[in-house]
Amino acid sequence: MKPTHQIAFIAMLLASLSSGVWAQDSKIGYVNTQRITTESLIAKAAQTKLEQEFSKRGKELGDLQAALKTFSEKFERDAPTMTESQRASRQKEGAELNRDFQRKQREYQEDLNGRRNEELQQVLDKATKAVKKVAEDEKYDLVIQEVVYSSAKHDITEKVLKILNTAVAK
Repeated sequence: MKPTHQIAFIAMLLASLSSGVWAQDSKIGYVNTQRITTESLIAKAAQTKLEQEFSKRGKELGDLQAALKTFSEKFERDAPTMTESQRASRQKEGAELNRDFQRKQREYQEDLNGRRNEELQQVLDKATKAVKKVAEDEKYDLVIQEVVYSSAKHDITEKVLKILNTAVAK
């Protein structure tokens, strides 16, 4: 939603709330999305899944980085005794190793971010269903995800977490 649309929505909401009848009959809640994505069992399971999926590649990257460091240290140590052509050849080899490492690291990060986004979207989809269930079961008129301030009585995050965690336990 564009900022101007958000301001207009908030203005309409505040105008609606100012009429005592609507405010008296309305039930409003909010959900802390960050808590859902960090505390729910499905989010934790998704994080564990990603760690398992990417641990081998992460280790390979670590090994490659260590090999690059060893190569660099050996080059620095041996450079003074090398001929100019040997030094140029080793510098070229080091540059190729570094480019290979940078490329693999970038690919790893892109793949990890893509998978993390996929998993996060699945968590958010399930959370949305849980929010709708709480809203329907408890007759909420409005549920908001991000708020600047609200009293704890409007926070339905615990109820949503309970539904999500119960679904995982089954």
